[in-house]
Amino acid sequence: MFKKILIANRGEIALRVIRACKEMGIATVAIYSKVDEDSLHVKLAEESVCVGPAQAKLSYLNVAAIMSAAELTGADAIHPGYGFLAENENFAQVCEQCNVTFIGPKPEQIAKMGDKATARAIAKEAGVPMLPGSGILKDSDEAAVKAEEIGYPVMLKATAGGGGRGIQVIYHPSQLRTSFERVRSEAAAAFGLGDCYMEKYCEHPRHVEIQVLCDQHGTQLYLGERDCTVQRRHQKLIEESPSPVVDAALRKKMGDAALRLCKAVGYSNVGTVEFLVDEKKNFYFMEMNTRIQVEHPVTEMVSQKAAEARPSRWLEHARSPTEPTPG
Repeated sequence: MFKKILIANRGEIALRVIRACKEMGIATVAIYSKVDEDSLHVKLAEESVCVGPAQAKLSYLNVAAIMSAAELTGADAIHPGYGFLAENENFAQVCEQCNVTFIGPKPEQIAKMGDKATARAIAKEAGVPMLPGSGILKDSDEAAVKAEEIGYPVMLKATAGGGGRGIQVIYHPSQLRTSFERVRSEAAAAFGLGDCYMEKYCEHPRHVEIQVLCDQHGTQLYLGERDCTVQRRHQKLIEESPSPVVDAALRKKMGDAALRLCKAVGYSNVGTVEFLVDEKKNFYFMEMNTRIQVEHPVTEMVSQKAAEARPSRWLEHARSPTEPTPG
């Protein structure tokens, strides 16, 4: 059991971590920028440390300052929340080197799933359904050839993308070269890496994500699904659970596929495997988020209700098919 956890974040997610720690009797350390000095998470944590000025790159992304705060306060673990350093394999590596537990996946797991082209390759090897696509495209000429092989419409996606950026749908060959350069440029500006890949565009899909929970002892669970189809500019607006298009049989297929991916990468932590579901209820792997998500409380609510109603049946349904049921 940890004695003290530093929360390398602010706002809602910091409050959620502090609440959980208080329930478990674990002391907490809040970090804050100068502009957030009077924020609620600072007031509720047992200790707090200022890590820099208002700019995030000088405070909440300041790895040296955060690690110094952990050493100063004697924190034995760091929870990154979401955003900021949550999916930064270098930060996870620094935590390991400093003998501070990073509450999240291993650095190599973050790296593999964080690169969407690599994640697709791992998912394919694990037998997870996916749309036809490509590896990393070296130039627009290769992209044009791949688009003809896959068949229009296609979608160009940044390998390091996220938050709806680095995505472009292409319906006609005349759009390809301009779109390719646009995606590369946007990706380089937003993520520091211009690599992109291509996949078949699935029209009118549902966007359904499976919540997974894996520990370091081989236990793997999926905790139902969330439907986040209602979006604007690839940004989620509404999350609902259960999904209106997912029945028990489809839920099990998607959950088992998500756990196969987790097993393939040796995943440990909470995470989300995202799928597209077409009008015929075929599902296809999109990506994996190696962190807790903003919408995780939706799963907390429905999982708690299910567990309270029928705890043994709920756990048996959620457990990995390779994990024996406790006697």
